[in-house]
Amino acid sequence: MTASEPVTPTTSPVAGSSPTLPPADELLALLDGRRLSPAQRRIAHYLLENLTEVAFLSSMELAERVGVSQPSVTRFAATLGFSGYPELRAALRPIALRVPEAGLHGERLTGNELHAALESDQANLEALHKYAADPDRLARLGGDLAASEPLSVLGLRMSGPVASYFAYGAARIHPSVRVIDTPGSPAHEALLQASAAGGTWLVAFVLPRYAAESVVVLRTARELGIRTAVVTDVPLVPFKHLADVLLPVGVGSRSVFDSHAAPMAFAALLLQALADAAPERTQERLEAYEALADARGFYVSK
Repeated sequence: MTASEPVTPTTSPVAGSSPTLPPADELLALLDGRRLSPAQRRIAHYLLENLTEVAFLSSMELAERVGVSQPSVTRFAATLGFSGYPELRAALRPIALRVPEAGLHGERLTGNELHAALESDQANLEALHKYAADPDRLARLGGDLAASEPLSVLGLRMSGPVASYFAYGAARIHPSVRVIDTPGSPAHEALLQASAAGGTWLVAFVLPRYAAESVVVLRTARELGIRTAVVTDVPLVPFKHLADVLLPVGVGSRSVFDSHAAPMAFAALLLQALADAAPERTQERLEAYEALADARGFYVSK
């Protein structure tokens, strides 16, 4: 699995798009590979979340809703290969008409905010089926991570708990896992040491709000020749160019604090791929751990 290649239009930016694709995937195919400015990324995010509305708005109305200038909307359309915003809007309307009544991401909005938050998580978890639908993609990545000794794992600020969960499980089945959870010079030194020891991969969890320190660490990894598998929330992140493999997994944003239910579930899938890549080593290490746990009484018996 590699970072996505830019979409190459034929007769129009949506030529070749398939009406059998889910609307969200068709939109992502249209946006993928584009170098977007911060204002254009805001437009793209709004578009992904509000397609049925945007497809019938004027450029001025869209600009007001997103909080950007009207020329920014026009430049956004041009960046996608359209002659202007009206042409982009005309291309979006057929896609919008295929969006299920529940919404682009399948959320069923209700007056109960607790239900809405749970439904958002449910939609994000259901979206993980795309990874299970093509297990070879994760299997290839699992093999690469299994071969990296040491394997580095990055998680700063709110991304820390998900990274910690992944690193804890990885350490059970991988001979050398190094956690980077402190920003600043210790993070860069840890990467330098990992590179000197033969490490070739960094698994980075960079979930919103994106820690600026995490992006700096990704740049250091790139400079050291360490490849990066970046778990984040959406494909259109400003640090996409620093990811060798970008793994977008939805984050619930309907509560006071973001819900990482789907990223945690994805971390478990990634651990399974890591285990499957070296089954004999996995079995040996798990048996050794269980023997130690029984001898030292790590856990309370039922």
